Amino acid sequence: MARKLKTMDGNTAAAHVSYAFTEVAGIYPITPSSPMADNVDQWAAQGRKNIFGTTVKVIEMQSEAGAAGTVHGSLAAGALTTTYTASQGLLLMIPNMYKLAGELLPAVFHVSARTVATHALNIFGDHSDVMACRQTGFAMLCESNPQEVMDLGAVAHLAAIKGRVPFLNFFDGFRTSHEIQKIAIWDNEDLADMVDMDAVEAFRKRALNPERPVMRGSHENGDIFFQHREACNKYYDALPEIVEEYMGKVNAKLGTNYQLFNYYGAPDADRVIIAMGSICDVAEEVIDYLNAHGEKVGLVKVRLYRPFRADKLLEAIPATATKIAVLDRTKEPGAQGDPLYLDVVTAFANAGRQATIIGGRYGLGSKDTPPSNVFAVYEELTKAEPKRQFTVGIVDDVTFTSLEEKPSPNTAAPGTIECKFWGLGGDGTVGANKNSIKIIGDHTDKYVQAYFQYDSKKTGGVTISHLRFGDEPIRAPYYINKADFVACHVPAYIVKGFPMVRDVKDGGVFLINCQWSDEELDHHMPAVAKRYIAEHNIQVYTINAIDLAIEIGMGKRTNTILQSAFFA
Repeated sequence: MARKLKTMDGNTAAAHVSYAFTEVAGIYPITPSSPMADNVDQWAAQGRKNIFGTTVKVIEMQSEAGAAGTVHGSLAAGALTTTYTASQGLLLMIPNMYKLAGELLPAVFHVSARTVATHALNIFGDHSDVMACRQTGFAMLCESNPQEVMDLGAVAHLAAIKGRVPFLNFFDGFRTSHEIQKIAIWDNEDLADMVDMDAVEAFRKRALNPERPVMRGSHENGDIFFQHREACNKYYDALPEIVEEYMGKVNAKLGTNYQLFNYYGAPDADRVIIAMGSICDVAEEVIDYLNAHGEKVGLVKVRLYRPFRADKLLEAIPATATKIAVLDRTKEPGAQGDPLYLDVVTAFANAGRQATIIGGRYGLGSKDTPPSNVFAVYEELTKAEPKRQFTVGIVDDVTFTSLEEKPSPNTAAPGTIECKFWGLGGDGTVGANKNSIKIIGDHTDKYVQAYFQYDSKKTGGVTISHLRFGDEPIRAPYYINKADFVACHVPAYIVKGFPMVRDVKDGGVFLINCQWSDEELDHHMPAVAKRYIAEHNIQVYTINAIDLAIEIGMGKRTNTILQSAFFA
């Protein structure tokens, strides 16, 4: 089946696929999930139709707790209902999540997984929010990149309708939700083709209706509550097969190979990582590199996290794998290990299967997860006695949990062009780069990726745009460290001595936006930067977009001029 290709981020992909199955959306915006609800709201206002031929009714509430109540009431009334949230917003929905699961209502929550505030607020990504919901009775499905969000988002809706268990469909906040890639998109005909309309009809008939009276929201005492609580078991036992069935339908349409647990790597691997989320794409790059250099390593990508099918996990791991590292993107203080690690250890113990299993934490609060993190884990697994619990990506000089990381080789696809732009929040740099990557993605045959790094201040803070494009698929959800092209859009960054030029590859291009003459640039440029430019044969260009923007009536908006310089 040929699908249209379009350049978009993970949030837009989730909104696109969810809109098709949604009749009512109960929303309340929270970073980084807001664009999902925003897109759905805009499309509804434009009269866009779902697969049922109706326009989504969008209801914005006063908080996420209210949005979850809207979802509950709407589903009870027989309308397929969706919401979009993250972090503390998701936690406010937990009481309603227990009700939705207990009443077997086919809700779908799309969550751009985000850190929950602990010792400090952090608005960026990890799995601490979704891991706080694993006890609610929601099924949990995870994706690694925008294409998977598009493809598997459909599975969450389809399986919820047929299996009656509500779904929490999640992916990494910012790293997937805001990462732009060129992906293949669904059309409504193909999605409608997969829906079990008998299950939809049965759901509608269970709606509150004076013609069909039922008792809801009753009160039960200790004599019968326990028995009724166990009565849902058969729905959870049946659900993994339903998810597999719909993954199979998606695979048949797309030529993909989505499974509950997907294995990638050497069929006779001796060392395996088990993880979920965007780190899986980083691991694939490292696996290709290591296996090409004579090693035998692999990765198990967890798709369906709840209900957890231990037998399917064990099937996915090569029998030759005796050393396993489980990576969690959350911290559970005081526990013997983090959630995914404990599930994997239990799966092996119950099956009587032997292996050395270690657990690691990575990427909390959107800490970047470059290939060096993954190389360090595989290196640790070569040791006779690897650390049972460890961290990567930090230097833990307090409790000494961290693994030593060494500079790693370039694992990106050959021929990938990498570009980096240093801007000021609010100067239009990020907007221009979003446009640039969409121009390249939608008007050439190139694969593209864009990611925008900024702190919580946003306007007035430093922004760094990371753009990649090339002829091979791009699986690099981490910052660019060595770029073919680096642009400094703010001359003050030169004066402050930001190490931007060190981001440039040997022979690469460094563009500076400034009002300086060559002599003035020579005066302002730090000596260490000049030495690096000379030693690494870097081409330096300057452009005075500041005066040019004022001259042509654009004010402080230098972004379009600098975008033209980039394309030149």
